[in-house]
Amino acid sequence: MWGGRFAAGPASIMREINASIPFDKRLWKQDIAGSKAHVAMLAKQGIVDGEDAQAITEGLNRIAAEYEADGVPVDLDLEDIHMVTESRLAQLIGPTAGRLHTARSRNDQVATDFRLWVRDAIDEVQAGLIGLQRALLARADENADAVMPGFTHLQSAQPVTLGHHLMAYYEMVRRDRSRFADARARADECPLGAAALAGTGFPIDRHATAAALGFAKPTDNSLDSVSDRDFALDYLMAATQASLHLSRLAEEFIIWASQPFGFVKLPDAYSTGSSIMPQKRNPDAAELVRGHAGRIMGCMNALCVTMKGLPLAYSKDMQDDKPPVFEAHDLLALSIAAMTGMIETVTFRTDRMRGLAESGFATATDLADWLVREGGIPFREAHHITGRAVAAAEAAGVPLDQLPIATLQGIDARIDDRVYAVLTVDASVASRMSHGGTAPMQVRARIAQAREELGS
Repeated sequence: MWGGRFAAGPASIMREINASIPFDKRLWKQDIAGSKAHVAMLAKQGIVDGEDAQAITEGLNRIAAEYEADGVPVDLDLEDIHMVTESRLAQLIGPTAGRLHTARSRNDQVATDFRLWVRDAIDEVQAGLIGLQRALLARADENADAVMPGFTHLQSAQPVTLGHHLMAYYEMVRRDRSRFADARARADECPLGAAALAGTGFPIDRHATAAALGFAKPTDNSLDSVSDRDFALDYLMAATQASLHLSRLAEEFIIWASQPFGFVKLPDAYSTGSSIMPQKRNPDAAELVRGHAGRIMGCMNALCVTMKGLPLAYSKDMQDDKPPVFEAHDLLALSIAAMTGMIETVTFRTDRMRGLAESGFATATDLADWLVREGGIPFREAHHITGRAVAAAEAAGVPLDQLPIATLQGIDARIDDRVYAVLTVDASVASRMSHGGTAPMQVRARIAQAREELGS
């Protein structure tokens, strides 16, 4: 390929460190698509003879069929997917294959292939995230009335509904999808035709190749075209955020599945046992999702560090852009599938959730709010009165709604029997009717709206 400049071949260690074919073979579909679009444009512009272009296209189609059937051969001497394909094309059609690389470089070729791959990867992630959203919606709808403790600092705070809790993760995933959509929109420019770094003197039509590959437009600066990996970083940053949300959900399942909580029973399909403790049901799938988040974050950091000090235009460091993106994508896909499966099949122990919601003085804020509404008491004073009531209930070993009225009036004479209407957990959640609140009516309204958003 570049041997005309050198009298001797590379050392064996150079062959190994220089070759990217072991990992960039994943780009073969995008590489062939880009080559077919390029040669079609060359023929239309009269840069390559029509018969030669047809032979090249037919050869590329045959190579694609071979790759599909047998995989991409790994030959370190040929370095990368571009040269493996071009070499095979030369075997099939002879010297005519050499015309394919007219008016392009491996620099703009790989930038185009990688953008195409990332664009396809985003579409795959979006489909998986939609599946997760639908699973969350289905289980939230089933449990819109199911009362559970809401936590701050992992301490019982106020009662909420399980449906409301699950819908919080729906909202996180909705934002994840918007980040991937933004990343895809920014990646929707085609570098093909930027050549090595300065453009080309051939009369190419970059708009034609961009349109043929489904891009919105060609990139506007040839130097930036071959230097840019923002699209890969955008993907990794969106993947990192999504993995953090998946990890938080996984962590809750891990906590909820523990005996002290007992909020869920994880399905056998997403659990493992112990080699020596037969009673164990370990939440390994959730723990691995939690672990994958760290690895995905590491992938993002790896590419950030690679790119942070590179001058324009292309440097060989950029060959290391693909492994972290490939790894993050594979891990994210696994994590999404695992959490979707767990959501769909987990058994929620709503009786246990209700019991703990009722035992932690979670309606204390409702008592304070009642004092403000019905007694006209400033909230800070109501907060102090409520604190005394909680201390009395704790000393008596009963929940707030079982404190005798005489005890409550002994704390503050303005309290009367009407207060009991707000001290049950059901009354508490039903009262939270503000927009986005946990009241079952609000939860069901948001679920209906979400289903419209998803088109289901």
